[in-house]
Amino acid sequence: MKLCITGKNFTVSDALKNAIESKFARFEKYFKNEMEINVALEVKKNRQIIESMLTVDGINIRAEEVSHDMYTALDRVVDKLAMQITRYKTKLEKKHKIHETIRFEQVPDYEENEEEIEIVKTKRFDVKPMSAEEAVLQMELLGHNFFVFTNADTDEFNVVYKRKQGQYGLIEPTY
Repeated sequence: MKLCITGKNFTVSDALKNAIESKFARFEKYFKNEMEINVALEVKKNRQIIESMLTVDGINIRAEEVSHDMYTALDRVVDKLAMQITRYKTKLEKKHKIHETIRFEQVPDYEENEEEIEIVKTKRFDVKPMSAEEAVLQMELLGHNFFVFTNADTDEFNVVYKRKQGQYGLIEPTY
């Protein structure tokens, strides 16, 4: 397990680092291959924010929690990741039929009825090359929280999106 812990607006104590390591160690039994976990801790006024991203063989599982106590937020974010792994167990099994990456026998069964994914609307639009800044302006004009465009510099499809903090993100493909 490769664990990266970063703190914003405060210094992460050794006790908190140890708690994070022990909590996330429970996911090692689910995956055979090396997994990478990025944990970002942030303090904003009275809010303690933990954002985590678990990555293994191209599968990304993300969770975020906010609380008045960092340890409470840690417990919640770990529980949320465990629930997501459990919920998507059958979808992951279908994607990885060989079972070399994920130890499904260790993942508990999810009891809720799985609904079929249903696409209810399809949109088609002309994609013109533009810069990321132009795409953000177009997204704002449309009132959307994401926008797909062709990057004029790279000639590849990119996505700009609005983050919860009001900032913007850019998704670029890697091959």
